[in-house]
Amino acid sequence: MSKILPYCNSLTQYSRFITREVKIGDLLMGAHNPIRVQSMTTTDTMNTKATVEQSIRMIEAGCELVRITAPSLNEAKNLELIKKELKAKGYNTPICADIHFTPNAAEFAARVIEKVRVNPGNYADKKKFETIDYTDAAYEAELERIRTRFTPLVKICKEYGTAMRIGTNHGSLSDRILSRYGDTPLGMVESAFEFLRICEENNYYNIVISMKASNTQVMVQAYRLLVAKMMETQRNYPLHLGVTEAGDGEDGRIKSAVGIGTLLEDGLGDTVRVSLTEEPEFEIPVAKNLIERYSNRKNHKPIQELENTTSLPYNPFEYQRRKTREVINVGNHHVPRVIADYSMKEEITPASLFGVGYNYSVPQDKWNLTDLAVDYIYCGDKIADFEIPGTLGFIYNSEIWKKVKHKDRSYPLFCAEEYFKASEKSHKLNFVAVDLPSLTKDFIQRINAEKSVVLIADTFNEHAMPELRRLFIELELNKCNVPVIIKRNFIDLNESQFQLFSATDLGGLLLDGFGDGIWIKQKDCVSTQVCNSTSFGILQATRTRISKTEYISCPSCGRTLFDLQETTQKIRERTHHLKGVKIGIMGCIVNGPGEMADADYGYVGTGENKISLYKGKEVVKKNITSETAVDELIALIKEHGDWVEKP
Repeated sequence: MSKILPYCNSLTQYSRFITREVKIGDLLMGAHNPIRVQSMTTTDTMNTKATVEQSIRMIEAGCELVRITAPSLNEAKNLELIKKELKAKGYNTPICADIHFTPNAAEFAARVIEKVRVNPGNYADKKKFETIDYTDAAYEAELERIRTRFTPLVKICKEYGTAMRIGTNHGSLSDRILSRYGDTPLGMVESAFEFLRICEENNYYNIVISMKASNTQVMVQAYRLLVAKMMETQRNYPLHLGVTEAGDGEDGRIKSAVGIGTLLEDGLGDTVRVSLTEEPEFEIPVAKNLIERYSNRKNHKPIQELENTTSLPYNPFEYQRRKTREVINVGNHHVPRVIADYSMKEEITPASLFGVGYNYSVPQDKWNLTDLAVDYIYCGDKIADFEIPGTLGFIYNSEIWKKVKHKDRSYPLFCAEEYFKASEKSHKLNFVAVDLPSLTKDFIQRINAEKSVVLIADTFNEHAMPELRRLFIELELNKCNVPVIIKRNFIDLNESQFQLFSATDLGGLLLDGFGDGIWIKQKDCVSTQVCNSTSFGILQATRTRISKTEYISCPSCGRTLFDLQETTQKIRERTHHLKGVKIGIMGCIVNGPGEMADADYGYVGTGENKISLYKGKEVVKKNITSETAVDELIALIKEHGDWVEKP
């Protein structure tokens, strides 16, 4: 059992963490106000016409706060003109200046627009990726230097009624923070707190805080730790939620939902930005879908309360997978398994397995497997009478399983107590479906003695993730090491909702180390193929099972000097088969190399059509032309032995 600082109001009852109210122009954020949606322009800030037009598209899509980069004083000055143009066209949406390295730009912007965002890792701080052994005196001297540089901005914001976001990013922690705290969630929190304390010394509190990372495990842990530290010190600043450099398409949406949705489930978050490598107006519907799910959540079916919320059998601030025993290929050290649900299909044939990664060649009488090949298929009451690959297993309802002739790699599914009453069971593997009410102490004790059992954890509670988390906590409290597959059921959702909701419900549990596999049952939502790719996407986003190349791609902004969407697609086309390789694609030096965090390779814009390539955080080629940069990236990957030819 771990002694844990609370990081939310409740782990079982949906309850939003109520913060202080922050005023951003006419927009109120935090407290009991709705969760706000925001995005960031991708145009050149000096191109007033393009920036105004894009801002209007964002606003009309539902954006409530427009963030615009101001890398220098010139761009900061142009924000005043952009604001006037928007007002002239009837738009009063507040503007936030995105500042990294330039205090003079921040100080000008704070006088003319409604909000400034500063990154404490870059703003008036040092970032050379150097490890320095600071004495306490030297550390305090650095803090005093920062106080001197940062205080003028604080005073201007206070005088002009301008809001501020202290936006810590995982990949851009200062050398000072890294030297003392390491590249950790605690370092991210302390980085923000140093700047927060300077604000408070000046009696300035119109502040929003963020803890963004491209790694969803780090991102969730950092926000939780931030809230825990705020609660411990009687602070309650609003939270801006986002997974930075999430990427594009399905992967970007799933990754964003895993991080943002996990926090929303526990009532954390006052504003959301989904960072996709797409046009910014496309981010808005994704954010709204995530947020709207919680509009009536507090009326959910009650969940069994925890007797002690400060002593938990797991640590929500550090990832550690739940320890379970091995049953064939489930549990223990095995990667989480994927179960596809075929119970509602009219028939199950070799051809029908195409959507779950198994391609059968009739002429060759051979199965070809993709990287997204499922591990088990639930057939329900339908018998699939054909030879299957050795990597695949079929699951049947227990009474039907008895009738299956070839029981090799075929396994029964029982409902809780039904398992103990059954006259016939598998000697190798039995699946037993349970929900939280069925987990009595007596049942847990008996099932723990059954060495061939894997549990299927299910719920129909609207507050699904916390109820399933409570189920895992109950197993841990009773020292049960039976492997568990997480099952979720969805009906009548569009593709975006399906991806976002399943990523939230399943991803949140996987981030806490819970789950030896996932099973998504869906009706009238998406195709079998989309359901399957979503399942593997969730495991990839939680970094619990890597099945494809990972792209850490920034969403572009006015600092970007090449077409980020087009370049990302080019790199994806050439490298998508490199399973497990992480490639960072960054529009400018602000987002690289730091923001790539743990990427294996980096492609970073350093000037107009000029690219630098990185291996990890080390630059290996500088200022090469964008025309040859993708080829040189491939050569770099080959040079370091991570290249394989496409099959």
